[in-house]
Amino acid sequence: MKLEDIRREYLQDALSEDNLQDDPFKQFETWLEHAVASQLPDPTAMVVATVDETGQPSQRIVLLKHLDDNGFVFFTNTGSRKAQELKGNNKISLHFPWHHMERQVIVYGEAKPLPTSAVAKYFLSRPKESQLAAWASAQSRPVSSRKVLMETFANMKNKFAKGEIPLPDFWGGYCVVPTKIEFWQGGAHRLHDRFIYQRQADNSWQITRLNP
Repeated sequence: MKLEDIRREYLQDALSEDNLQDDPFKQFETWLEHAVASQLPDPTAMVVATVDETGQPSQRIVLLKHLDDNGFVFFTNTGSRKAQELKGNNKISLHFPWHHMERQVIVYGEAKPLPTSAVAKYFLSRPKESQLAAWASAQSRPVSSRKVLMETFANMKNKFAKGEIPLPDFWGGYCVVPTKIEFWQGGAHRLHDRFIYQRQADNSWQITRLNP
């Protein structure tokens, strides 16, 4: 297999100043609606990038769970690698890879912890099995086998067999407050359309076209 020969042209759409909205959140919502309507698998999936104390980046895929004018919200175990890295450096990047639409969105910003009330509201909305999985998994830490993991899950299922499953004290969430948001639309001959919104001191947004 010759990897250098794997290529295709990007011809689905174009992005110009005329069809960009002034507000990046509205622009993102429009593209997200297109992704959902196009029945893309996991349209809310985003790559979350954080950096450890040595400067080593790490990435993982997380689901976007809420969006408003404050930012992009996701939830996680606070003992996870990403949460521990965000403790030391709350700078973060999100990447939405909508390949089938020949689009990408990249968010640059800071992750702000959510209040317990918001975390609890989301946790209680999850399916029961997902709630139990949160209790069973010491996220990012070693586990000797899947059998051990499933045994822990079964123990949690027995422990919380009756009544509501409580919010774990190690479960939290973040709102990513963006400083920059880039929209990328694939173009022919690798001449892609790229626009970046940069937040200004007065909270307005400056839009700049970038070279592909």
